[in-house]
Amino acid sequence: MHTLIRTSALALAAAATLVAGCAAQSNSASIYTPGQAQREQTLRFGVVETVREVLIQGEQTGAGTIAGGAIGGIAAGSTIGNGGGSVAAGVLGAVLGGIAGSMAENKISQRRGLEITVRLDNGDMRAIVQDADEAFRPGERVRLLSSGGTTRVTH
Repeated sequence: MHTLIRTSALALAAAATLVAGCAAQSNSASIYTPGQAQREQTLRFGVVETVREVLIQGEQTGAGTIAGGAIGGIAAGSTIGNGGGSVAAGVLGAVLGGIAGSMAENKISQRRGLEITVRLDNGDMRAIVQDADEAFRPGERVRLLSSGGTTRVTH
């Protein structure tokens, strides 16, 4: 009974670590960090040439690998075999759980984005990738806001 409670508590802690580690920084044109607020931005105007859907990959924190490894190791080690067999099962469970956890973190942290190609009024072309939280269509007039290496496309 104590093993089941301990296993459940460790699995819950590992899952909480995974969820906390998946918080991703936004690439939305509508969200600013406190450090970006009240900063002057360069403003340019142009017309949308093309819009392409992309996936934005979040940062890999390692939380998925750690959580999956802990859950897999505990689950396999506490339920399979005795003695050396239990240790071997725990190691294999940890490896497989770590791989599965890493894959889960990778999938959870992905989000939809847009690659927006804009022809500026001076004829230059720019392509910006940002979160797909605003719709853009070819031919639309847009603004490009740039500051500190970050450019946003807005209406």
